[in-house]
Amino acid sequence: QVQMVESGGGLVQAGGSLRLSCQVSGLTFDWYGMAWFRQVPGKEREGVSCFTWNGRSTIYSDSVKGRFTISRDNAKNTLYLEMNNLRPEDTATYYCAAERMAKAVECDLNQQWFRYWGQGTEVTVSS
Repeated sequence: QVQMVESGGGLVQAGGSLRLSCQVSGLTFDWYGMAWFRQVPGKEREGVSCFTWNGRSTIYSDSVKGRFTISRDNAKNTLYLEMNNLRPEDTATYYCAAERMAKAVECDLNQQWFRYWGQGTEVTVSS
């Protein structure tokens, strides 16, 4: 059974930083491309960043490019999202996700690309 557990969310002032973590179990972590999505109540889930299992392809949404960094520690089965220069519009629930197919050669910020999801961690950025 695949389990993905996010942590690291919280309340931060605009301009501040947070690092989200996603602990993954139940799959061969280093075989799978991973992603972060976010969602605000009443809106569709938005892709934030993804990268392939081997790190050869990384994508960031325009809204976070230059401020957020996705990374992983395969030894710890953990995915990270470093978020800097946070803005009030970054307020959302953040979800980690793992791709449907192992060792895919590309990633995409389309939800349909991902099969496994965490339960989410809330990030609130005050102005």
